[in-house]
This record gives sequence, C-alpha cells and structure tokens, in this order.
Amino acid sequence: MAGKNIRIFAFGGNEVAPVGMVDEKGHDIIPDISMQWQRTHETCRHIADIICRFPDDEYIITHGNGPQVGNILLRAEYSRRILPPLPLDICGADSQGAMGYMIGQLLENQLKIAGSTKEVTALVTRVVVDVDDPGFKNPVKFIGPSYTREQAEERMEKDGWTMKVYKKNDKGDEIWRKVVPSPKPLDIVEFDMIESALEKGKIPVAVGGGGIPVVKVKKMDDSYLCNYGIRYKDGKGSRILSGVEAVVDKDLASALLGAMLIRRAREQGEEIDVTLTIFTGENGAKLNYQKPDERDLRKLTLQEARQYLEQGQFPAGSMGPKIEAIIYFLENGGKAAYITLTDRYPDTLAGRAGTTITV
Repeated sequence: MAGKNIRIFAFGGNEVAPVGMVDEKGHDIIPDISMQWQRTHETCRHIADIICRFPDDEYIITHGNGPQVGNILLRAEYSRRILPPLPLDICGADSQGAMGYMIGQLLENQLKIAGSTKEVTALVTRVVVDVDDPGFKNPVKFIGPSYTREQAEERMEKDGWTMKVYKKNDKGDEIWRKVVPSPKPLDIVEFDMIESALEKGKIPVAVGGGGIPVVKVKKMDDSYLCNYGIRYKDGKGSRILSGVEAVVDKDLASALLGAMLIRRAREQGEEIDVTLTIFTGENGAKLNYQKPDERDLRKLTLQEARQYLEQGQFPAGSMGPKIEAIIYFLENGGKAAYITLTDRYPDTLAGRAGTTITV
C-alpha cells in the first residue's frame, strides 16, 4: 500500500433511512424497504462519481445503523408475544448484513455502469469495547424512529426507554429518539480481512453500525464464561470474546480503522495517506447550531476543533462524536478529515462546502 491514498467514507444511517420525515398531514414517515433502496441508490451514485474521479485511490465504506437497528429492535418488541426478544448486538449484526448487502450491490452496480472494474465486498465486523466503559451507564447513541416530546414521554413512562432530544425540525419542533449505550471502540477483530480486501483491489464495507460490540471475557476458575451460559475451559491464553448490549458510534470506529491502517503501514516501513469523510445530514459542522447566530465552519485546525468541543459547541449523540472521531483520527496520523453531504464532496474538497479539518 506504499504511496497509496485511502479514502474512508463514513455513511450515516440516514444515508439509507432518513429520520424526522413527515407527510403533508404532519405524520411521521418511517422509510420502507423501497424507500431505503432508493435512498441508498442515490447515495451510491454520488460515491461512484467520486471513485471514478479518483480511480487510483483506495476506498473503504463504513456506515451507521441508528435508524435500522432501532427499527429491528422495535419490531422485535412488538412481536414479543410470539417471538423471543433480540439483544442489541444481534440487531447490529442483522443491520450490518442487510445494509452491507444494499450498499455493496448498489455501489458495485453503479461503478459497472460507469465503466469501473472495482468490486465491493461487505464484511461482518466485530469491534472490541471495554466492559467497564462509562458509556454503558450514560446512554447517548440515538437509534430508531423519531418521536414528538409527548410520544417520547409516553414511551419513557410505559416502556422504561431512555430518550433524548435528537434535534429540531425545520419548524422548530423537537425530534426525540431512543438512546442506548455507546462504548468507545478499542480494536477491530476483522482488521486483517479489511486490509486483505484492500490489497486485492476491492472496496470493503466494514465496521457497519460501528461494528458488533464485543468484550474480552475475563478468565475465572480456569474457564471463560460467555453469554447464554456458554463456557470455554482453559483457552491457552486466547482472546475469548462475547457480545454486549450497545451500539458503537460508527465515526469513532471509522477513525480507529484509519488509525490502525496508518499504524500497520508504518510498522511495515510504508507511508500512506488516509483521509476520513463523515457524510451526514448537515452541510458541515456549525457554531451555535440551530440558534439565531448559527455559523458555518468551513475550515478548522485540530486545535480549533478541540477548543470548540471543550466549549460544548458540538452536542453529544450528534456532532460531538463526529468531532471526537476526527480529533482521534488526526492525532493518530490522519491527513485530513471532512464533514459534509454526499453530493457536496467535490465542493468540500475545494473549500466551498462542508467542513475540512486538518492538523
């Protein structure tokens, strides 16, 4: 990979299934499968254009799964009387498979139509987190559909959900969503497989939804006790993993992936340039978001990003983790990072849209 440029494109879950949409009567619209395919197709059309514009670069696609994993969980809860409930790690795995399939097929189709020979491969990816991460005690990751304040209060009272304000719609009304634990990613189990896909010239879709969260099981009484009573004896010092109830932030996982690629290349005496682009529903980061004095941030230094984050300019659960991810990425060798809309990527590279953050 010496001398290569690697572009990591992190899709938000909204790039497949947007939240906060309402019909002409003001009723919430939950995107059906047809709408999700159409939305993903539009996203992949823009990405294919970028790939064809820079054909010599390598690409990794990552994606969020907030709307999707929330819908899977909601479906399981509604069918609780006839089907067993699903834990969050299984919901995450389900969404990884489905979304990887959709993104991979549509992006590869679009590339073929454009005359590119690049192939896309989706990898089910696990991400190691710390079982003692404070994120388990302070849920901040938004999942599932949107609710009004009244609907959210009813859910919290009747179902015991933890819910927070996601953002305001264009009318100034609060959009509420369910929140779940989101521990920080520490390692990517299938990292070698991702790197192998790159070396074979493929575009991997990886760490979907931030990766399926797993923890290292502590050895007790000469054995490892995992979920559902599954026990392994001895283990000979192996790393034994077990799933946990959480949704890892896909931007933090994408930043970790970039940092691991850079570190591996340097260990092998190679130099690579890696950039991280976080595609979101906003045209970049903003100061005083959704306030009368809101201001676009077109260019930021790493130091400025740290300062604004410390000042509370970037809310937890939305822009905050994106800035945290970019700070981590740049501190660990990243060349540049961008926050933008998929159709504004070329303008963002030119400094006319989105937010560009550099060291």
